[in-house]
Amino acid sequence: MLLCCKLFISESRNLAALNAIEHAARLDPESVIVNKFEDRAYNRARYTIVSYVVHDSTGSAIYSPLQQTVMAMTEAAFGAINLEQHSGAHPRLGVVDDIVFHPLARASLDEAAWLAKAVALDIGNRFQVPVYLYDAAHPTGKALDTIRRELGYYRPNFMPDVLQEKPDEGPTSVSPARGITMIGARQWVALYNIPIMSTDVAATKRIARMVSARGGGLPTVQTLGLQGEDWTEIACMLLDPNQVGADRVQNYVEMLAAQEGLDVEMGYFTDYSPDMIIEKYMKLISSAEQ
Repeated sequence: MLLCCKLFISESRNLAALNAIEHAARLDPESVIVNKFEDRAYNRARYTIVSYVVHDSTGSAIYSPLQQTVMAMTEAAFGAINLEQHSGAHPRLGVVDDIVFHPLARASLDEAAWLAKAVALDIGNRFQVPVYLYDAAHPTGKALDTIRRELGYYRPNFMPDVLQEKPDEGPTSVSPARGITMIGARQWVALYNIPIMSTDVAATKRIARMVSARGGGLPTVQTLGLQGEDWTEIACMLLDPNQVGADRVQNYVEMLAAQEGLDVEMGYFTDYSPDMIIEKYMKLISSAEQ
């Protein structure tokens, strides 16, 4: 039974900071970074980490190496990154901006939620950072995008001075250097980016809104229109890729972009599929044991 953690860090330009985070991840060989995605324009990096989960005699989850690995990476990130000195095209509210756990193989969503809540308690108490839980980790299943809107996440390089909503863990005050952390558990979400060959970010954001479920577009699709270095991009979260997949999103974006007179490149996934992640994890674990 495996759990997958996607850890989103608000930094991709400071190599020393990323090296410190990755060194912390390697301290426990039972957790493995199977993928890393970084974007300099967004000034954001994402690590995909996998490990197993242990149960007691009643079948309840009691331990996963991921917990200590995520905590070590979080400590390294807070030690190396100051959010007050951060700017990037991608929205963010914290140095450790988002941590999401997914069940893999025979693991369950309940096990992912258990680990999310354990990590949230640790981060809130140890680092005195406000933590908001979402999806299966939240008592009522509150959605990530709802919490982000309440906190002003979608305003570039914004940080709230006062928290209108009480965090689930940690203090009610926000450290400007560390910010806020979101932690959730959910079934697999595919992350798919579509480059638009234009610097007209307003047009790209219009297209992104029309594609999203919130804008009346495709169900189970959330989008962000973002400014790249000399292009723009629509970052898509496919909440149920079996219902609405990348091909359908790509075709719809191309149709809407044509109406704006814009060219679109083929999109790309920013992570492996769950099957590929399991396969890569097993290979890395096997090679480490030899």
